[in-house]
Amino acid sequence: MPGKTGRESNASLSPLLVFGILVAVSLAIWWGPLTSSFSLALTDEQYTHILLILPVSLVLIFLDRKPDWKSPAPFAGSSVKLGSVLLVIAALMTFLVRSRASTLTPDVQLSLNMLSLVLWWIAAVILCFGAAAFQRALFPLCFLFWMVPFPDFVLNPVVSLLQQGSAASARFLFIAAGVPVEQRGMLLHIPDLTVEVARECSSIRSSSMLLVTTMVLAQMLLRSSWRKILVIAVAIPISVAKNGLRIFAIAMLATRIDPGFLTGRFHRQGGIIFFLVALAAIFLLLWIERRAENHREKSRSQKSASGARTMDF
Repeated sequence: MPGKTGRESNASLSPLLVFGILVAVSLAIWWGPLTSSFSLALTDEQYTHILLILPVSLVLIFLDRKPDWKSPAPFAGSSVKLGSVLLVIAALMTFLVRSRASTLTPDVQLSLNMLSLVLWWIAAVILCFGAAAFQRALFPLCFLFWMVPFPDFVLNPVVSLLQQGSAASARFLFIAAGVPVEQRGMLLHIPDLTVEVARECSSIRSSSMLLVTTMVLAQMLLRSSWRKILVIAVAIPISVAKNGLRIFAIAMLATRIDPGFLTGRFHRQGGIIFFLVALAAIFLLLWIERRAENHREKSRSQKSASGARTMDF
């Protein structure tokens, strides 16, 4: 009996040991891209959200631990095959990227390397803990793809769209406030002031942070998949409206109170105020959706209880 217990203990520890080895191998292979991504996040506000992704994913996995994570079952054949295939794809992708480094721009190389790293980690989970564990941790594992920095050919059009949306929403607010406004491209002309919605005014950092935060909150607070998707989708126009509100507020303060608002502290650091306004709107939407979910589940339980009583008669 003691021998059997020891064998069972070794079997249960084996997946954890293999997972640890695979993670160590990934750090050895992708240490350079990983540190480059963190450095980019620290120096470029367009990628600040990257710093949050790994700790948030780990916390979500920890909070949603199931018995399999604590005591993994022996390797399953189908999971081993799928995990092994994904490991090979990740390794092959990295080999191709590094062998063709001269033909790829640095931003594309970094994106593909980080994509390979995340794929390797997901493959390690499937191989060691099984497809069932992967399905239960689907959100935090897929959330790791936010660690992949957007290459310039993806990021630039996104920033351009945010600029255009911010300019349009600011123009709408000027019109709603009765302020004469004329828009020419990214320029907004109002009496005594011309506002340029520059790349910095796109608020790509706060927009990314708002979207990432909304995804986590929706995952934690809602159960319905379509409600989660709805809240996440609404976060995008809310972010654009928040940018427009900031432009409108600074322009109005500069023309009605003090021109110093154009270059002052409120312009440079006031973004957090408008981020909190947008976050409050997200919380309100989440509260409405969660209340609707609870009401629907309560109605279902009442109908089930009523049906049960009818059958008893």
